[in-house]
Amino acid sequence: MSAPERIPPRSVTTTRTPAELLAKGELTVRGRISEASNAALYCTVSYEGQEAACIYKPVAGERPLWDFPDGTLAERELAAYEVSEATGWGLVPPTVLREGPYGEGMCQLWIDAAADAGAQLLALIDGEEPGPGWKAIAFAEVGEGRTALLVHADDERLRRLAVLDAVINNADRKGGHLLPGDEGRLYGIDHGVTFNAENKLRTLLWGWAGEPLPPEAVSVLTSLRDALTPGAPLSTRLEELITPGEVAATRVRVEALLSSGKHPEPSGEWPAIPWPPV
Repeated sequence: MSAPERIPPRSVTTTRTPAELLAKGELTVRGRISEASNAALYCTVSYEGQEAACIYKPVAGERPLWDFPDGTLAERELAAYEVSEATGWGLVPPTVLREGPYGEGMCQLWIDAAADAGAQLLALIDGEEPGPGWKAIAFAEVGEGRTALLVHADDERLRRLAVLDAVINNADRKGGHLLPGDEGRLYGIDHGVTFNAENKLRTLLWGWAGEPLPPEAVSVLTSLRDALTPGAPLSTRLEELITPGEVAATRVRVEALLSSGKHPEPSGEWPAIPWPPV
C-alpha cells in the first residue's frame, strides 16, 4: 500500500471516549506506513456515528528481535499507555489491544502533527554550546567532514517524556516519535521496545542527564511507586501485559529515580542514542 491519505473525522453524534471508539469500532485499513520497521496500518475506526483515524499494528506483522520475546510489542505499547495515564501527564495517545483485519494488535489514536513540528523540538546548530532554550544531545556528522551539535528544546513537555522513558526503559526514543498535538499537547509514540528488565534506555532526550528532577516529577514518581505496589490495580494490569520480572524491574527503576533525585545518565553499557536518531 502507498503512504496513507489523511482522512478527516466525520461529525460526532455520540460521546464515546477515544478508548471506547478504538476498542469497539469497525476498523477499516486505508494505507500502510511504509517507513515503519513492523507492519503499521493507517485506519479509520467507526462506532455509533463517530469516526477517527488510528494506527493499527497487528502482532502478526512484528519482526523478531533478539532481545525481546516474539509477539509482545503490541502489549508493551499498551503497557506504556497505562503507565503514562497513571502519571497524569497523558503523554501517549489512547491505545488498546483488539482484533483487527489481520488479527490481534495494538490500535492507537492517530495524532496529526504540524509539518514543521520537529523544528520546534530538535535542531542542528553550529558551535559547541546550545543557545538559550536548548539542551545539548551530541555532536553529529553532517557531511563533508563537518559536524554540528544536535540539540533538543528545554521544554517541560519533553522533560516529562524523558522521565516516562526512564520509567518504562524505552530503547528507541527517536525524534520522529515526538508529536506535538492540539492545544500545546505533546505525545510520544512507538513504545514497542520498552520494559526490558535489563537497562536499555536509548533516547535523544539526554539534555537533562544528571540534573535534579523537578518537584513535579518527584511527586509523580512517588505516586507511581505506590501505584506499582504488588496487588495495586496498575501493577496487576501490567502483569497482564509484560512479565512479572519486568514489572519488578519497573518498580526498581522508579525507586532508583526517587533515590537519586536526578535524571539518569547513559550507562555506557548500551548505545545511548538510537539510530537513526530521527
